[in-house]
Amino acid sequence: MSNKQGVSRRRRNLVIATTCAGGAAGAATAVPFVAFMLPSERVKAMGAPVEADISTLAPGQKMTIEWRGQPVWILHRTQEMLAAVEADDGKVADPNSERKPGEITPSYAKNEYRSIKPEYLVVVGICTHLGCSPQDKFQSAKEPFDAEWHGGWYCPCHGALFDLAGRVHKNKPAPDNLKVPPHMYLVDSKILIGEDRKGA
Repeated sequence: MSNKQGVSRRRRNLVIATTCAGGAAGAATAVPFVAFMLPSERVKAMGAPVEADISTLAPGQKMTIEWRGQPVWILHRTQEMLAAVEADDGKVADPNSERKPGEITPSYAKNEYRSIKPEYLVVVGICTHLGCSPQDKFQSAKEPFDAEWHGGWYCPCHGALFDLAGRVHKNKPAPDNLKVPPHMYLVDSKILIGEDRKGA
């Protein structure tokens, strides 16, 4: 074998070895970036349905569940609260949830109580005006903003009032009722937020 052929073979082997090493280094460098670009478990969970155990939620109490980064309120209404909803029909802007059908209120909650079961209200706790979070005002005692207040939620940002069915009062800045998210009962004591097999 000539000296020239030996040099060519060594050069070819060196090129192959360098290419393999470079490719391996490139792959090792790319792995962290690819892993970084994949959605985290928390991000995936934000869009996934969330279970809420309401077995210990007493009448008159509210619990908050996070779904898609938003607060979802579950209110266990008393008989007095349900009576207050009925009494507010004439005060609210959209008593039968006619606006934006399917977007604000799914068909299975398109009733006076805006719920699957009258005693449990499930709404997104964000004002439909500018995205503020309304405050709980469940007492029926008179409030300065409404002499005949039956209870519900008050948004301090711009004064929107919502009744105990999440319906906005007339002549208030919020354009729509509080949103009812997709939800369904897995069993009597568990609600799945973010999924409904019946659809909107």
